[in-house]
Amino acid sequence: MSQTRRTFILGGAASAAAGSLPAIAQTGDIKLGSILDTSGLFDIYGKPMDQAVQMAIDELNAAGGLLGRKITKIAYDTQSDMALYTKFGQQLARSDKVDVVHGGILSASREAIRPTLRKEKVLYFYNVQYEGGVCDRNIFCTGITPAQQAEVLLPYAMKKWGKKAYVLAADYNYGQITSKWVRKYVKDNGGTTAQVDFFPLDVADFNSTIKKIQDAKPDFVVSVLVGGAHMSFYRQWAAAGMNTRIPMCSTTLGAGNEQSVLTKAEGDGILTAYNFSRELKNPSTMGFLERWTKKYGNTNNVHELAAASYQGVMLWAEGVKKAKSIKQADVVKALESGVSIVGPGGKITIDAQTHHVALDVHIMEVRDQKMNVMQSFAQKEPVDTKLVCDLKKNPDSNVQHEIKI
Repeated sequence: MSQTRRTFILGGAASAAAGSLPAIAQTGDIKLGSILDTSGLFDIYGKPMDQAVQMAIDELNAAGGLLGRKITKIAYDTQSDMALYTKFGQQLARSDKVDVVHGGILSASREAIRPTLRKEKVLYFYNVQYEGGVCDRNIFCTGITPAQQAEVLLPYAMKKWGKKAYVLAADYNYGQITSKWVRKYVKDNGGTTAQVDFFPLDVADFNSTIKKIQDAKPDFVVSVLVGGAHMSFYRQWAAAGMNTRIPMCSTTLGAGNEQSVLTKAEGDGILTAYNFSRELKNPSTMGFLERWTKKYGNTNNVHELAAASYQGVMLWAEGVKKAKSIKQADVVKALESGVSIVGPGGKITIDAQTHHVALDVHIMEVRDQKMNVMQSFAQKEPVDTKLVCDLKKNPDSNVQHEIKI
């Protein structure tokens, strides 16, 4: 393994644009820790997330920083190695002594750093779509959860295509738990699930699975596949001519801009549901994309997780402003008052009971490598995590629940 890259990046649009050498943080700067896969298997997610965090910091600094102080980013690239998440999480908390951490992509990466950050009382923001159920007062989870997404996606797909589903899912927490929510909403809407198949993240050959789906004759397929290897499924599905015979929806396609990687023939017609799309026509989305283009040249790599990362930093900033303090306990209390922002995906509001968020959800259809909005739902609550988590009643909770469905 090559030596791990560690970068210290001082916030500020001018220095970022100039590509200046890393600078030493000035005394009094607020330190934001960023820990992401900016190389490795999941860099399709991590690189734009890192850019989004930097953009949010630069915008805050350009407006005077927070509490009259500049924000410095201390960033680590984990190279998609879970052991490095543990190492660098400890480094950020114990040696760098950051004021907040934004980062993690897979649930395993979140759980590798969450215990350390809780123990060291370093506030943690996890800005990623995930399976729900984390109940810990030290963390805020700002991404979309399965109930927020599947609750609207499955009824829409079933009304359009029929009642019989076939589910393919990644074989780890997210895929296993999300597939249960998929089956629940299929059943709730009068349908049946023919089969659920799980695949390790490194599996790239789906030919035998495609034959099984052909034999099962579902009305539609639900993909809960994750990562670069699983992209092979969509290509093999189209190569077998199945994309013109059995339609598909997905809880994951598009979160990392996968629709731009697939050809039109491979991706057209797939349904998804997210908080963000580059095709949203509202002032907050268009303004965000204009600023991104000005900073990075184009918006080709902007996706759901990048937008969520930007929103996560801005939610934290609102908490700091309201608390008039950077101290963990003060910021948590301020955020629990129900802080809201209007971000790239619309209004997003902290839910004090769960430390998750209410957000707008949009059903989208992939067409011509774009995610075109078909129907929108305002301020969907994190109802899945609300079933198991109440931090108002149990502020010392420290667990990820596997929600019983």
